Amino acid sequence: MGASLEFSLPLAADFSVDDFLAFHGRDSEQVSERIYTKITEHPENITGNCIDKAILWDEFPACIKLCFTADTVQVSLNVDTDIQRDTWPVRLEKLCRRMLGLDQDLLSFEKHIAGHRELAGLVSKHRGLRVPLSANPFEALCWAVTGQQISVYAAVSIRRRFIQLLGAQHSGGLLCHPDPAAVAGSNVEQLRRVGLSLAKANGLIALASAIQQETLNLPTLDDGVILDETSADTIRGTLLTIRGIGPWTVNYVLLRGFGYLDGSLHGDVAVRRNLQLLLGQEQKISASETEQWLAQFSPWRALVAAHLWAMQSDVTD
Repeated sequence: MGASLEFSLPLAADFSVDDFLAFHGRDSEQVSERIYTKITEHPENITGNCIDKAILWDEFPACIKLCFTADTVQVSLNVDTDIQRDTWPVRLEKLCRRMLGLDQDLLSFEKHIAGHRELAGLVSKHRGLRVPLSANPFEALCWAVTGQQISVYAAVSIRRRFIQLLGAQHSGGLLCHPDPAAVAGSNVEQLRRVGLSLAKANGLIALASAIQQETLNLPTLDDGVILDETSADTIRGTLLTIRGIGPWTVNYVLLRGFGYLDGSLHGDVAVRRNLQLLLGQEQKISASETEQWLAQFSPWRALVAAHLWAMQSDVTD
């Protein structure tokens, strides 16, 4: 039983399914996301690219299923409730478009950097690169705080235990990422046991409590709100008042949580390292030098950072 929705969305010819699945498939144990191969009733329509993502939908455990074909994505939502609201189809479409990066203005960006001495070739190699988003800004916040100054492997492990501790289970078996109410209702000792440092545990509880108390208001991805410079600065200013939240965390959350493409990720180690490779410099590039270099690409500084991140796949291919 439960409420369900289904529809399809068209995909751009250059849409990278691999980028989207890689972002959401970081946890090999798949406690909250499941990536798999689906074979349809008709052999000629086999698709090897599907993902189930557990989320809280109006506080009910739910699962979004995305199955990719050559030019579309088939979307379905299963919610553990008999309630079904008229607004759900529109909200779900907005959420999926944001998560997939379908509304990101890549054409204007690619025109802007055309002919740029260092960047044009990199962007051409990854033409159509979109930034996949978390299912909601709070999930992006939790990931950003968790991952500060530790390896991706360690962050994934802590995130898994965090979800297992506080996440609600959908009837399909996957666990939904905890919402602010669950985190605000936890305590530091619980969060320390999943591997978070004292500072990170306190920071997550402070963030969740601020959201619960409405001193920190975060738009959701299903309401159609697109951040501009003013609204991004408002969120940035509020987040920076919370102890343990710095500029890198804020700009990462603005990117992965809202799709805001103009946050300057000059403090990111991988961005600086790959910029050094791109420019062919022997000396390490400082955060301030990276900030100055990225400034020429506003309002797409975070999208440039994503292209620099993508250089890692070029090395491993």
